Amino acid sequence: MFALMAIMMLSLPSLSDDREAEVRTAIQSFYKAFDEGFTGPADYAAEDWNHISPSGGRCRGREATLKEVREVHKSFLKGTTDTIEKMDVRFASSDVAVGSVVSVMSPFTSPDGVTHGTERHIRTFVVVKRDDGWRIIQDQNTTIVEPH
Repeated sequence: MFALMAIMMLSLPSLSDDREAEVRTAIQSFYKAFDEGFTGPADYAAEDWNHISPSGGRCRGREATLKEVREVHKSFLKGTTDTIEKMDVRFASSDVAVGSVVSVMSPFTSPDGVTHGTERHIRTFVVVKRDDGWRIIQDQNTTIVEPH
C-alpha cells in the first residue's frame, strides 16, 4: 500500500507539468494567431472568450472577438507581431489557470496617426480545462509604459 501511495505522489508533479505545458500551448497558440492576423481557426479559445484591448475596448464571445481582432489585423496591425518574452502560469484550481505574459510588439501606427515603436505589453489570460482541452476564456492586454 505504501509503495502504491509513493508512486502516486511521485507522478503528481508530472501531472502538474503536463497541465502547465497544455496551458502554455494554448497561450502560445494565441500569439501565433496574432502574428498571422488571426486568420485561422481559434481552437485555443473557448466560445465564451472575452478580450480586453489596451485601450479598454471589450469583446464578448469568440466570434465577436475574432471579428474585431481580424479587422484590426487587416488594418493598422497588419504585419505586426507580438513575441513572448516571458510567461508564468499559476493554477487557481485543477481546471483553471492564470497566465501572465510579457511580450514585445513590433512597431505600428494606430488609427489616430500615432506611430508606436517597439512596445512591451503584459497580457493576463484566464485558461480553463474543458472537455476538449485547455481554452482561453479571458485575456486583457496592457501596454507597459517604460520610465523615462
